[in-house]
Amino acid sequence: MYDIGHDRLDFALDPGTNVLVTGPPLCGKRRFGMQALAAGSRRGEGAIVVTTRDTADRVRSDYRTLFAGGDEDVPPLGVVDAVSETFGQSVTDDQHTKYTSSPKDMSSIGIKFSEFVQSYYTEGGIERTRVLVDSLSPLLVYSNLQGVFRFMHMFTSRVDNASAVGFYTVTSTAHDDETMNSLTQLVDGTVELTEEGTATIRLPNLEDQTVDL
Repeated sequence: MYDIGHDRLDFALDPGTNVLVTGPPLCGKRRFGMQALAAGSRRGEGAIVVTTRDTADRVRSDYRTLFAGGDEDVPPLGVVDAVSETFGQSVTDDQHTKYTSSPKDMSSIGIKFSEFVQSYYTEGGIERTRVLVDSLSPLLVYSNLQGVFRFMHMFTSRVDNASAVGFYTVTSTAHDDETMNSLTQLVDGTVELTEEGTATIRLPNLEDQTVDL
């Protein structure tokens, strides 16, 4: 089981669980996902962020804030960066960062994610991994719903096969009901955040609940 690792939320996820994190802009979707990853990192689990809207440097800066003020070091974070090349930056893959040409290159995103999981297992002996995809909304701009649906079907299957857990953010107010319903079909449950700071949890084997974060 994967403990969610949040002060206000007391539940755990089975290996292979995929969760859609929805809500309007600036409601804390990425921070929610990163907090879940940080909880795993503190236990020696692998952590991967697939970023389609900010650079790897920005993601790591935000991740470090979750450890600020404590005596603990910031654990390694694997990042699949689908943004930096679109800004014209010269990039090269290294141990902790892998790049794709743009959010449109969803096939490469899946491959780079799988490479991280494989290297964690073979080189680090890490069998438990948490991944955050932030965000699906740019993918829907670069591609159509059918293309993103195929990508999500492939990606969630890889999370399941790796006995990992996956969190996928999406700006719900930017998409119509058909899009949101299609994405929801591909995951095991949802966490809906609001600007008022509440989270509505709909997950397997758990009663639906709304809590203040």
